[in-house]
Amino acid sequence: TGVDSAPALALPGVLAVLTHENAPRLGEPDDPTLAVLQGPHVPHRGWFVGLVVAETLEAARAGAAAVRVTYETEPHDVTLTASHPGAYVPESANGGFAAVTEHGDPDGALASSATRVDVAYSVPPLHNHPMEPHTSTAHWDGDRLTVHSSSQGTTAVQKELARMFGLPEDRITVRAEHVGGGFGSKGTPRPEVVLAAMAARETGRRVTVALPRRYLPAVVGHRAPTLHRLRLGADTDGRLTSLVHEVTTHTSRVKEFVEQAAVPARVMYGTPALRTAHRVAALDVPTPSWMRAPGECPGMYALESAMDELAAELGVDPVELRIRNEPETEPDSGKPFSSRHLVECLREGARRFGWEDRDPRPRSRTDGPLLIGSGVASATYPVLVSPCVAAARALPDGGFLVRVNATDIGTGARTVLAQVAADALGAPLDRVRIEVADSGIGFAPMAGGSSGTASWGSAVHEACARLAGRLAEHAGPLPDEGITAEADTSGTADAESPYARHAFGAHFAEVTVDTVSGEVRVRRLLGVFAAGRILNARTARSQFIGGLTMGLGMALTEDSTMDPVFGDFVERDLASYHVPAHADVANVEAHWVDEQDAHLNPMGSKGIGEIGIVGSAAAVGNAVHHATGIRFRELPLTPDRVLTALLEHEHPAGMLGV
Repeated sequence: TGVDSAPALALPGVLAVLTHENAPRLGEPDDPTLAVLQGPHVPHRGWFVGLVVAETLEAARAGAAAVRVTYETEPHDVTLTASHPGAYVPESANGGFAAVTEHGDPDGALASSATRVDVAYSVPPLHNHPMEPHTSTAHWDGDRLTVHSSSQGTTAVQKELARMFGLPEDRITVRAEHVGGGFGSKGTPRPEVVLAAMAARETGRRVTVALPRRYLPAVVGHRAPTLHRLRLGADTDGRLTSLVHEVTTHTSRVKEFVEQAAVPARVMYGTPALRTAHRVAALDVPTPSWMRAPGECPGMYALESAMDELAAELGVDPVELRIRNEPETEPDSGKPFSSRHLVECLREGARRFGWEDRDPRPRSRTDGPLLIGSGVASATYPVLVSPCVAAARALPDGGFLVRVNATDIGTGARTVLAQVAADALGAPLDRVRIEVADSGIGFAPMAGGSSGTASWGSAVHEACARLAGRLAEHAGPLPDEGITAEADTSGTADAESPYARHAFGAHFAEVTVDTVSGEVRVRRLLGVFAAGRILNARTARSQFIGGLTMGLGMALTEDSTMDPVFGDFVERDLASYHVPAHADVANVEAHWVDEQDAHLNPMGSKGIGEIGIVGSAAAVGNAVHHATGIRFRELPLTPDRVLTALLEHEHPAGMLGV
């Protein structure tokens, strides 16, 4: 209802205070979360209402503290329940997936099944929390805008800024050479880049906006909470007769974002009757967004936990149960798989893990006060690829310059793209130089969806193959400017495939549960993956291990609490939002099976950045059940929850008051 900027403007070093009262009117963004300072309405707690620009960071902070804002409060609803009266079936879930699919008669098949499991699981809100903050620096030179942004993709930032500031895209240059972590939170433009461009235009200065960590939960997205109901039916041989996976999640009133958590159930197991469904409630909460393996990560946690429960009901080994339910084709689409080596992953993982020595009885292994258990879970992630442009130039000195607007977020994109180029050129690797992360190079997809290498690499491979052909036809020395070849994979990279293309994996975990403290420790974590051709063993192993570790955190420590009174996430720093430390991660191993798949891309590769997290939490949770005999269906498995359950297990109701 009002902003008093005078106290801030009176402070030394303060240059401007931008609010909805004086900020420039911008064009309507494609992403409504970027419409900052465009009006007085505050859709959720944490929404930006002002920006103080100063000569120094300290002066800016002092100025921000001096601004006085008055509000009119309105009723709010921030609590998600499975029976929320406002929950609805959306037109689609993220990625354009149908919100509901159904084949056969799931309810009838379930009712007539020899064995049935009907269980609910809960995954709390989770936050990406990269070590490096979201930061953008903007500078105007007349009507040309240059931005350095910690974004996972410069093309999307360029397009959004052009739309909002009414500029042709070729007048905006976005660079993102050094990004740091993102895990999806930097996958789309965030408010800081709009604020930086706006402030730079208003002040005529080069402006940097770096978001403090305490702001991140409200303004850069989060993994929405998901409430799952799984119903599985099986015959006496342990083969699924019915599978129903229903998910309820939340979105904001600013923008619909529907975590596609029921989608992996459409891929995993053969069953004649299948239903998957999503419901979403629009609440007064910050807008959820992408976080590593959106959909697959929480969805497979629930599905693989339910499969473990079914194995226990049937008295069948959990590895064997998964093998028995291998589908001949993709259950939802009926398409043949381009390649599917999940069984090999399960068997190789079981061999490496020593699964055959496992006593299947819960609480069968102890070490003093420690209960020891082991668990398994499968994993899947789709093969995604998008159009991209690239250019390759042969230089007179014998070197090569390859340009592609990729973003290296620590995954080794520069390294692997140089390898792809050298391979296509038939040249030594040290003769190839890579330039990335500049919108001036041309359009490219973001680093996300485990699609970067496939998308950028396809364009690089095509450009370099064309260049190699031209060089073979060229006689004599090269001209001073060299010889260039370009590629645009539009129409091929995004062409519909007759095959169902997915990566698969198997996760194995060994845990200890302390009966005195309730603390869960992961002794061993193993992942074995089938992800096409592995282009660089070192960077691939690093990505797999990173995903496994992130899943360990999801299982044991990571949790965001929505305060129902204020509508705010409580854990807003790394002292309260607990990610695993080195001491929490003992022995993590990643391996893969050789997989030849001719239906992917010129490299024969699948994505590896996300499949490592997909089955990790479920494997840990299943191991905790094996250790304790207690089934936990809500994450994370913190000592208070575990110890309470252990006490209830040892002392029936009425004894806990002791």
